[in-house]
Amino acid sequence: MQNTDVLVIGCGVAGAATALALAKNLNRHVIVMTREFDPQESNTRYAQGGIIGRGLDDSADILAKDILAAGAGAASPKAARILAEEGPLILQQLLVEQAGIHFDSRSDGGPEYGIEAAHSCRRVLHVGDGTGQAIITGLIAAMRKCPNISILSNVTAVDLITFPHHSRNPLETYQPVSCHGVYAFDRNERTVHRYFSAATVLATGGIGRIYRNTTNPPGARGDGLAMAHRAGARIENAEYVQFHPTSLYSPGAEGFLISEAVRGEGGVLLTPDGKAFMADYSPVWKDLAPRDVVARAIHHQMEINGYSYVLLDIASHMQEDAIKARFPNIYRKCLAAGIDITKESIPVVPAAHYFCGGVLVDEWGRSSIENLYAVGENSCTGLHGANRLASTSLMEGLVWGKRAAGHIEQNLKDLPPFTFASSGDVPAWDESGLTAEADAALIQGDMQTIRNIMWHYVGLERNTERLSRAIRELRHLWSEIETFYRTTKLSDGLIGLRNAVEVALIVARSALHNRQSRGCHYRVDSVAADGDRLI
Repeated sequence: MQNTDVLVIGCGVAGAATALALAKNLNRHVIVMTREFDPQESNTRYAQGGIIGRGLDDSADILAKDILAAGAGAASPKAARILAEEGPLILQQLLVEQAGIHFDSRSDGGPEYGIEAAHSCRRVLHVGDGTGQAIITGLIAAMRKCPNISILSNVTAVDLITFPHHSRNPLETYQPVSCHGVYAFDRNERTVHRYFSAATVLATGGIGRIYRNTTNPPGARGDGLAMAHRAGARIENAEYVQFHPTSLYSPGAEGFLISEAVRGEGGVLLTPDGKAFMADYSPVWKDLAPRDVVARAIHHQMEINGYSYVLLDIASHMQEDAIKARFPNIYRKCLAAGIDITKESIPVVPAAHYFCGGVLVDEWGRSSIENLYAVGENSCTGLHGANRLASTSLMEGLVWGKRAAGHIEQNLKDLPPFTFASSGDVPAWDESGLTAEADAALIQGDMQTIRNIMWHYVGLERNTERLSRAIRELRHLWSEIETFYRTTKLSDGLIGLRNAVEVALIVARSALHNRQSRGCHYRVDSVAADGDRLI
């Protein structure tokens, strides 16, 4: 059993931003928990394109307008305004000054801004095509310098500790639901411990691993969302799963992201026989159309023509040296797969990429459960609406991480550190009587089944029949997995499987409930909100 002022579950940009902002008060102790052995391993690490800054001809009004336009009428104007006004200053303070991130610059020393889909001007700061890696490296180093931040690796959160659910006191039944920490599984010891906190922050990232094709790393299985849902938190916009249009199609390299910045620098999508097609789907934006439009256009081309992939051509639009300098990681990865992007086109397919919904929070990151906050991709601030604007995700993590930290600090200012009065009321984890070890083959098989169901029935194109079938099959699988979970000793894989099937059901049910096509939620049995069935 451990007590702390604030427990942050997740070690990506949002969790790190929260912890660093809280650590300024040296009287506050913060635990940052990650299931990974390497704290750098998170969705943040794989963000290639960049992070929004303030472009030369840019303003908060212009950025907010772009965010709302990409959000297909479902993005919160309040959230868009908060990010547009506060983001650039927080970026400067936290990433540049505190974490020491050096973004790419022009020959005159000024920042080199890129442009990506649905942006009306150049405003995206980057570090080559490895922006996320640079950011998380700097943030982890900054956290390690803080004596009041403890980073716990190889520890998987199992369930939130909430009252009245986990309280032995029957009078707690009449109180609002409140969070007091988490049960967590130590992957080395294979034991479960209680971590008590005055405030708990979910920053566990996305859900891409519930889909067969995804750009997300293995940990993106919806742990935070599932825990919050079981605890009774309000979940919103779960049907809005954004598919990235361009992941590498090559044996052994599936899921590698080909950044949207490639199209931002002039890359053009082609059919395998060399015909450009995006003007047929978006005459104005063409290859720089919003992601949902591009992803569905590629899917449509593949479906009607029987293509296994389409091509992305940057070689015809950018000099060889410039390609290697701007996209060094993509160049190396593709070259390892036998593709020289300076001379030939890149085979690409869509893949599940970003979760626009999540645990509903307010402008301070507060969920509907007392003392529980959510930041980053597992939260729903309303910023993204039905479709995320490129390169807003890292900035959202920074802004709401700092805001959540500010609200927590204000809320805890009169409390001494390490205070939690009711820890004795919470029972310890009990696995007595359980002898069966988690069968890795069963876990892998069930995960593959979930991913296939989600890809075929709750993917880029949805209809009532597909969604209803997905829910029926997932309900049966949920029952089997829940029995498996309750009769088997814990493992990280079993925890993830339980969370994945719960999240899959959340997404499928939300998609069935929303009969209106909007943004990245496309119903083939419903006319889209703007009357156009592909945009």
